[in-house]
Amino acid sequence: MMKLLRRGSTLSRSLLLSVVLACGLAGMQVARAEFGDVVINNYSDPAGMRPAVFPHWFHRIRYSCKVCHADLGFKFKAGGNEINMVKIIDGQYCGACHNGNIAWSVDNCDLCHSAKPGTPTQVHESTIGTLVVPPGVVTPTSPSVPAQKK
Repeated sequence: MMKLLRRGSTLSRSLLLSVVLACGLAGMQVARAEFGDVVINNYSDPAGMRPAVFPHWFHRIRYSCKVCHADLGFKFKAGGNEINMVKIIDGQYCGACHNGNIAWSVDNCDLCHSAKPGTPTQVHESTIGTLVVPPGVVTPTSPSVPAQKK
């Protein structure tokens, strides 16, 4: 059973979608979540390359925050890391996984370096979505919800 429900399986995706749809139809509050792409342009423009675009949410649905932000040392700030291709090829930052074994290697520059030239390093909120807030959870934008009686 656990094998059927492993992260990324078709069954687990279907179950998640069903739960989200059911909750949405039940009239629950909606909270905004910003898991946008991160544009990395600390060194690209001066090197004559287009800025790199890191699809944060694509990675986040596959790995926990700990993998990149603790194990690999990525700071929680766009532009807070001194990422360059020498470090990536040496297996640091993105290169820890993008080595041709775990994920595709760095041989095709256009897979990452896809932003328009001159785009500053930033969180580009192009993937803003909505998440359903469970009943009784208070968000900064929702009114206080009284505690439920036990």
